[in-house]
Amino acid sequence: MVRRTALLLFSTALFVLSMAPPAAAFNPDTRVSVGSPPSPFSENKQNEPAVAIDANQPNILAAGANDNIDLEACNAGNDTTCPFTPGVGTSGVYFSFDSGTTWTQPTYTGLSARGCQGVVGNTDPPCTPTVGPIGTVPNYYEQGLASNGDPALAFGPQPDANGGFSWTNGERLYYANLAANLSGGGPESFRGFIGIGVSSTDNVAAAAAGTQSAWTSPKIISQQSSATFSDKEQIWADNASSSPFFGTVYVCWAAFMGQELSPNALPAGLKVAVSHDGGISWKQHPIGSAANNRQKNPVDGCTIRTDSQGTAYIFGIGTKSQGGHQPFELMSKSTNGGTSWSNPVAVAGPVSQPGVFDPAQGRPTIDSVAGARSDLAPGPSVDIANGAPTGTDATDRIVMTYVSGALAQPHVYFTESTDHGATWSAPRAIESAGDRGYYAAPAISPNGTDVYVVYNAFTTPYHPTTADPNMLVGVVKHADTGGSLPTGAFTTLNRGVAGDARGSSANALSAEFLGDYVYAAATRTYGAAVWNDARNAADCSAIDAWRESNITGGTVARPAPQQDCQPTFGNSDIFGGTYADPTP
Repeated sequence: MVRRTALLLFSTALFVLSMAPPAAAFNPDTRVSVGSPPSPFSENKQNEPAVAIDANQPNILAAGANDNIDLEACNAGNDTTCPFTPGVGTSGVYFSFDSGTTWTQPTYTGLSARGCQGVVGNTDPPCTPTVGPIGTVPNYYEQGLASNGDPALAFGPQPDANGGFSWTNGERLYYANLAANLSGGGPESFRGFIGIGVSSTDNVAAAAAGTQSAWTSPKIISQQSSATFSDKEQIWADNASSSPFFGTVYVCWAAFMGQELSPNALPAGLKVAVSHDGGISWKQHPIGSAANNRQKNPVDGCTIRTDSQGTAYIFGIGTKSQGGHQPFELMSKSTNGGTSWSNPVAVAGPVSQPGVFDPAQGRPTIDSVAGARSDLAPGPSVDIANGAPTGTDATDRIVMTYVSGALAQPHVYFTESTDHGATWSAPRAIESAGDRGYYAAPAISPNGTDVYVVYNAFTTPYHPTTADPNMLVGVVKHADTGGSLPTGAFTTLNRGVAGDARGSSANALSAEFLGDYVYAAATRTYGAAVWNDARNAADCSAIDAWRESNITGGTVARPAPQQDCQPTFGNSDIFGGTYADPTP
């Protein structure tokens, strides 16, 4: 494949050589959630990873995940329960300064339940968290909030004193997540059940070293009512200086109204908040109309990106018209910096949600009863070759992945657009033989020459029992692309160590838990990926028997995990890798 002209090759090579980390600074399979203990549950639990690369200094990465490192142990209070400790945050943060070769998890101060280890038996009182060490994004407790997971991260330029953006000002890392009110309230308290919080740092080295003041205080950016549950957010900063809206920050999310009050009150829709001043102020816009799920599926599961000319794209999954229940991948665009947005249009599909109804959790699952939920498997994940940090070598190719298909074979699909979303290639399955896709995410190099895809997959078939293993693996693939030609065939860069997903767990213990997504990012010289990993999680036969008993109406007693299971039960991790372009 001819990937570039000689002149472009020469200029791009000079640019890459000036910015690339050493070629040896890549690690194909490493644990990102390095601060997590191997036991006890649920302090050893992570899921839903996200990763971002600093386009201006591409050796710097930041990652996030749902991380229970600061929660109480199961032996605190009642030994058979492993609750989310009220008020304790769960939004982990991790840094790498060597292109993902090694990772660090800083320690800050906040509301912590690490001291609530408990004793055997139910004689000790319920956990009362205290101010102490935390491994999650800081300054939430001080604002009357608790970080509540669903992390999303993005690097953008810093603004100067006059509000202008330039990479010479330095970089700003934005961290978005769900947020909950503390019972006593605080400066950022809000109405409703869950809001969207955003904080940032202009000094990632200090933040990684545990300097709490390197982070701003979080700001609630979602407009909340008393019935609002905001969920599944993603953040992006326009990071190509060729864009007229360079530095603009976008956050999209699903806004559910009334779901905590009534199961029949589910009007929802996507929202997007836009900031033109580096996250100081935000303006919110709807994407499409809210709808009731009984009549029309609203857009959900958003992802957001910008191209080299500043066009912003939001993607989600939902039905095309009133009365239709077949979901499609939908796209909405803004050409004016987020001031207005087009009505969502279908770009791929129809898609199907793989899985069967699981009575243990009331949601679909693809591995077994009491398995890991697969609600957002068909949700789109997207990246755009926008030429960041300058935009000069952008192709603006858009790549998308999602998982769809029958229970026997959920496929990892790939599709792309080379004309700004006007037309899309026919979706094609790219998973390896024997892999049953679970969640997937793509990344494309800023100059549009390389595509990387990460996915989780089950390698065992669905089975209606908890007695057999549910083997989960993380996979990273690569393909060459460029010009007007379609992206080529995908080859495997890494296949992680498989683990039994039965060793993962919801805090309620009634089912497995692996979250809703994986994530990828790319530079001109390498790709990065993060995934959910169960290789270090021990299956617990007592939990398996109890989970199945709950479904069949049996009488198996509820286990006490720290007494009845191996120490590493529940030890799900975030693993990841960075991979040199195999065809430079």
